Amino acid sequence: MKYRMKKTWMLLAAVAFIANIVVSCNDDDFPDNYYTATEVTAAGFLQQNPERFSSFTRILQRSNFLSTLSTYGEYTLFAPTNDAVSTYLSSCGYQSVEDIPQNVCDTIARTHIVKDGAYFTYSETTTEGALPQLNMDDRNITISCSADEENENAIIYYVNESARMIERDDSVTNGVVHVIDRLLVSSSELLPDVIKKDTASRLFAQALALTGLELKMRKVEDYAYFIGRDSVEEGLPEVFFGADGEKWTKVKFPERRYFKYTAFVETDEVFNKANIFTIEDLFREAKKVYDKAFPADAGLYDDDFTDPRNPLNRFMAYHVIPMLLNYDQLVITGTIKDYYCFLDKADPEDYYETLCPGAIMRCSGPKDGKVYINRKRMETLQVRGVRVYSPSEARSELNLVAKGSANGVYHYVDRVLYFDQEALNNRLRIDATTMFPDFLNASKARVQFPEKTMTMFKPGFMTNVKDANEASLVGVRGNEIWTNSWEGNMVAFCGEFDLTIKLPPVPNYGTYEIRVGYSSQSTRGIVQCYLNDVACGVPLDLRVGPDGWKEDTDDEEENRALDKSLHNRGFMKAPDSQGGGANNGEPSFRTLGWVMRRVLVTQDMDPNKEYWLRFRQLLKGNYSMSFDYIEFCPKNIYASPEGEDQH
Repeated sequence: MKYRMKKTWMLLAAVAFIANIVVSCNDDDFPDNYYTATEVTAAGFLQQNPERFSSFTRILQRSNFLSTLSTYGEYTLFAPTNDAVSTYLSSCGYQSVEDIPQNVCDTIARTHIVKDGAYFTYSETTTEGALPQLNMDDRNITISCSADEENENAIIYYVNESARMIERDDSVTNGVVHVIDRLLVSSSELLPDVIKKDTASRLFAQALALTGLELKMRKVEDYAYFIGRDSVEEGLPEVFFGADGEKWTKVKFPERRYFKYTAFVETDEVFNKANIFTIEDLFREAKKVYDKAFPADAGLYDDDFTDPRNPLNRFMAYHVIPMLLNYDQLVITGTIKDYYCFLDKADPEDYYETLCPGAIMRCSGPKDGKVYINRKRMETLQVRGVRVYSPSEARSELNLVAKGSANGVYHYVDRVLYFDQEALNNRLRIDATTMFPDFLNASKARVQFPEKTMTMFKPGFMTNVKDANEASLVGVRGNEIWTNSWEGNMVAFCGEFDLTIKLPPVPNYGTYEIRVGYSSQSTRGIVQCYLNDVACGVPLDLRVGPDGWKEDTDDEEENRALDKSLHNRGFMKAPDSQGGGANNGEPSFRTLGWVMRRVLVTQDMDPNKEYWLRFRQLLKGNYSMSFDYIEFCPKNIYASPEGEDQH
């Protein structure tokens, strides 16, 4: 059956590097078994094949979702076969679909439908992970794959690590249908409870319980959060962001506010290879690292594992990030990575604040396509870091499956993970979107590529935001391949805003130069910045580029002199390690006079202290700020004899 191209919002990132085989994603590589339905909806697809889908069709009828799948729109439907439903009924003791309780029937239906997006398995990307849109039960749908050794290493696709796609990419008029061999079961278990059931990681689960960290990982939803239906469905009537005369048409608020977590888990085998067999062994090793990192607390809290200053508590807390990060979200991957990054100059990196106070984590995605924690590469690789296994690697190499939960996900790592101050002793460029957990927990926030969509929260319902006036609006514009923004996304402060955000901790005591990355435009206004209530120099005019900016020449000495002159004015050119169209040989952001870094302040910083940065719009009217990233540059980098690199 001939495949017909269909417009989609975002293609599914579902192809992985398996058994040293790279799956090609060119048009010529599409299999010839795609179903094409020019006039058949997803519901019609099921109804025309009762010998395969009559049981699931009945589930959808009982839950009133079959009519939904008959309407106009874009849906991704995961359709279990009659055999799959029969297996589920037997496992639950039901005689037929009619025996399934109504509330369970409704949940099953919602679990198998993704609304507002037709996600196919072919893509220009080579990563795996979660769909950018939650299913109708507000849960993630994750895709992984492995090689079928009995069938010439053909790729096998899995949904939520359990159901196998036995037929995929069946195009229908209102989306796409993927046929699966098992029902998707929506887990109500919380992340620490799922980890407890993992028999490969007993020591990790034991330490999670002893330290009381599992109790901190049980929040699911902010039930005090409220937002009008019009804000969810229609969005704002206009948005104060973009080029002259441009109004963004899609600016919406999430219907619900979630709390989610990501854990990095060592198996018992990984601990054993490091001579860690018991809690006592783990405490001893943790004490070596965290007494050195936090010398003022050394030996004072050893008897109480639940104290946040206890070494074992710090060790375990460092393994947890208070936001949802599926494997493909740990660091930019796929199309965004290929489009923006000059990989010969710097690895793509993202930084995250952990549950361990004063301890930040760096995730890197180098050329090899893998993901590492606390890897340090400058001109050369200096610290290898801890590798995070992809879902497919865990399945094929470890014979293990790390499952998601109602409020988070966990990933296996290949070495014991510690807070590594030496590995983090370099310039930290922290993407603004990673500083606000709410945007990573909200469906279609940071990963809404390629739509021109902005997701907003009211500042009063945002972690790491305080003292915001009523005129403040905070949004994130998701990944796009045309914008002149670091990693293709940015946080936008809109309106006559006045708000204060919490900065992530620095990894070491010392003197740092703090910088903010932004882009200028006539609609951006004038902003005064304050660090812990102290003004950071004169106001920043976001409408124009700084005086003294000049293009690079062929003379490196002259370029260094220009950089120094610009720095003396409190500005720096943008880095040269990313650009809009890097894989096509386009110039880097450094060549753009409207993409800049502003040096806010140079001062001593303490990992144990909190630092709050205030942004106050000075102009009246509908102005905005493109808040792209924060940089912490230690003195040993910016004042080194060799000088700071341009990357």
